[in-house]
Amino acid sequence: MEKQQANPLGYEPIGKLLRAFALPAVISMLINAIYNIVDQIFIGQGVGYLGNAATTIAFPIVTIILAVGTTIGAGGSAYAAIKLGEKRNEEAELTLGNAFLLLSIIGIIMTVIGLLAIDPLLHLFGATAKTWDYAKTYTAVLIVGTTFNLLGIGLSNLVRTDGNPKLAMYAMLVGAILNTFLDPLYIFVFHWGVFGAALATITSQIISTVILTYYFIKKGQMRLRKETLRLDPFICKRILGLGFSSGVTQMAGTILQITMNNMLITQGNASIYGGDIALSAMGIVTKISMILTSICIGISIGSQPIIGFNRGAKAFHRVKRTSMMSIGIAGTVSTLGWALCLLFPNQILSIFGDSEPLFTEFAVLSMRIFLMGIFTAGFQIAATGYFQASGQPLKATILSMMRQVILLIPLIIILGNTLGLNGILYAGPIADIGAGIVVALFVTAEFKKLNHLITTEEQA
Repeated sequence: MEKQQANPLGYEPIGKLLRAFALPAVISMLINAIYNIVDQIFIGQGVGYLGNAATTIAFPIVTIILAVGTTIGAGGSAYAAIKLGEKRNEEAELTLGNAFLLLSIIGIIMTVIGLLAIDPLLHLFGATAKTWDYAKTYTAVLIVGTTFNLLGIGLSNLVRTDGNPKLAMYAMLVGAILNTFLDPLYIFVFHWGVFGAALATITSQIISTVILTYYFIKKGQMRLRKETLRLDPFICKRILGLGFSSGVTQMAGTILQITMNNMLITQGNASIYGGDIALSAMGIVTKISMILTSICIGISIGSQPIIGFNRGAKAFHRVKRTSMMSIGIAGTVSTLGWALCLLFPNQILSIFGDSEPLFTEFAVLSMRIFLMGIFTAGFQIAATGYFQASGQPLKATILSMMRQVILLIPLIIILGNTLGLNGILYAGPIADIGAGIVVALFVTAEFKKLNHLITTEEQA
């Protein structure tokens, strides 16, 4: 008992802890998603659907950055939480230093490669003659801000494990408010179009990153110190191993987006809608689904320090309670979001401005069909988060890959080439429900093992 009481994660009520950790994480994840959605709203009003299509083309860059930042941030957070649970605070602090260095070095490398290879990347992402200039401008600015974006994503994860989840929320909130102010200023007052939208985004991300870095230098329980800023091969391996499942989920999103973009252009050109309309409409639907999944990811992120600490402290009854609660809440959120998307697609889409009838028609169709199975997302995300936080990266990786890589990408290609645009849309719910069934089988087997550990714990 003495060992657990040294940290609230070991003795505070699970519901109270989950609220304290998950709510700021949810808000932070929502803010991260809203960065892109705010751009689309203002670009839709100021530039039109071709500008929105350009942001969809650039979106794989966003998901690549998110994948790398989440891999290092979530992995570092999980490993630091376990070390804190084991009372090995120096190793936790060294984990922070290694994560910071990895994020900085990889960010610089990605920036150089991205700018040198921007033209072939845009071809790969599905840019057309009509969208090329918009897409190149928007993408180039995002690439310039890569290092700050990576640090912001990674440090947001680590600051939660440091016991200050509200700071992650406040840092992101400051950036989001700034972005919402700068977007209309740059687009409508300065007439900078998509360049202004991208510039507003990276400026806001820089401010958020500066706030988080200052905290770890001056105020954190874990500190960024000169002596911790040295790469330790073992710690780097553990960070990347534990964060790999989260990174795979995001990287799978990149592969999915590239596949989707190209299939939408090909099959859209063969339909009454046209490729650019199909690409722009699905881009908006994808961003709307990001809102739902971001909430669920935030709940999962909030549960992970609690699960990781109590796993390290061998308090298995608290591990089970936390995982069950996070799965239940995330499942409820995704079910409610699913109902809203099916019942009110026109009202939701109207936020992005008035468009031509064909665009609206396909966007409504996309939302109702492609998101038909999204009610399973919360359960899948929270369950995968449990495996990551409990030090089971292989299982977490398999489950992270299930929907997007193993099911959805092949289904988009197969059904898209046989049924056209409708095939692409129906691939969504088939993948969602199929992945949900597989995750349920993994969770059932895991909870049997957890129950055995709880029984052993009670008998000790």
